[in-house]
Amino acid sequence: MKQLRRLAVLLLLLPLVAVPAGAASEARPNIVLILADDLEYGVLEHFPTITSQLVRQGASFDHAFVTNSWCCPSRASILRSQYVHSHTVWTNTAPEGGFDRFYTAGLDRSTIGTWLRGAGYRTGLMGKYLNHYPGDSAPATYVPPGWDQWAVPVKRLYEEYDYTLNENGELVDYAWGEEDYLEDVLARKAKDFVSAPGPQPFFLYLAPVAPHNPANPARRHADAFPEAKAPRPPSFDQPDVSKEPMWMRELPRIGPSGAEHIDERYRSRLRAMLGVDDMVNTVVGALQAAGKLDNTYIFLASDNGFHLGTHRLRQGKTTPFEEAIKVPLVVRGPGIAPGSTIGAMVQTVDYAPTFAELAGVAPPAFCEGRSLVPLLRGASPPEWRRNALIEFARPTNASLAEQTRVPAYTALRTATHTYVRYVTGETQLYDLTTDPHELNNLAATADPALLRDLQARLDLMRTCSGPTCRTADVWGG
Repeated sequence: MKQLRRLAVLLLLLPLVAVPAGAASEARPNIVLILADDLEYGVLEHFPTITSQLVRQGASFDHAFVTNSWCCPSRASILRSQYVHSHTVWTNTAPEGGFDRFYTAGLDRSTIGTWLRGAGYRTGLMGKYLNHYPGDSAPATYVPPGWDQWAVPVKRLYEEYDYTLNENGELVDYAWGEEDYLEDVLARKAKDFVSAPGPQPFFLYLAPVAPHNPANPARRHADAFPEAKAPRPPSFDQPDVSKEPMWMRELPRIGPSGAEHIDERYRSRLRAMLGVDDMVNTVVGALQAAGKLDNTYIFLASDNGFHLGTHRLRQGKTTPFEEAIKVPLVVRGPGIAPGSTIGAMVQTVDYAPTFAELAGVAPPAFCEGRSLVPLLRGASPPEWRRNALIEFARPTNASLAEQTRVPAYTALRTATHTYVRYVTGETQLYDLTTDPHELNNLAATADPALLRDLQARLDLMRTCSGPTCRTADVWGG
């Protein structure tokens, strides 16, 4: 009888015993996010490994949009699942943006890294974090909460050679050897991370800087794409801008000489992306060798798009045009139909809730995006996003403000229209069903009822917060 009582007591105590991290989580999937820098939509076919291992083995989203077509605000939205008006990282630089704003506002205390690490995941962030990290706000050795492995450039971020990495709180210098090429260094670190033995699931945020300017390729890729030319859609060197806002009317024509420079920039960007293609090959190969590929979701995305001659913009982003706000998004993983295409409208605020659901974690109440898991599994949710919000603010630093001619704006992208309101009072409206290249600004002649509807939807989106954003994003026809 005493032995039975002791057994009963032990059985009662068993649920109170802590389970070691990873011991009960073998079924939980691994997650890898590979986030390119300034990669436009429509070029993945140029990269053989990305095409064969991700596009053909996964699902491609053909309506993925950013919350802001600029690096740091977009990356803040990815880390926290918030629109820009909620996280308030408005630009790339202090005081209203950059790492300084994210850090001083305490936003790094709750990100996808802290959520997944708290749920027993092994976490790593390798590559670009936030613009001007660490700046003067934090020590050069600062590692934000939530990351078990950290390898982030703190000097000469975009050069690809001759830079310094913060490696888990230690500063390590890299030189000019071919083995020092940043994408290759990150690939080797990623290989070690995903190959580590043990059942504990992992989340890896891998952020190469390609194809961001100056788009320096690895030396082995320096002569690739010798004949490539930038696409020439009807919006290239747009001939008629008479209906457009003043900032566009002031843009000069590009002309033949300018087009040649754009072609060379396009070739440089493709060459730089071959380093990312090699990185994908390294990661996929390491997962395969470790027996983990079949239980790993791999996301390939970009923080924003890029203009290459469209709408008279020789280069750059920050606009509300498709070239800047529409980005590639490809996902490979368990249960995803190979070679499939998903047409639902998604935004970068959706990434973190997706990772959280895959990991079995409830995201914080401040999150404003939607989990993509139902879409990845082939479902068609009855209520899904109809409205995508894009917000932009100019930096107060005068010299940095010169990097963009675009005034501050809020914009709404729906299935059929793009509607933009600038701080200047100017507006743009494009009917994407008849004018996919956004050449005919209808704002002055459109049906007033349509304008009122779009403005009402935009007002709901730009003032939403937390769960109300998931009500605002489905409102309207």
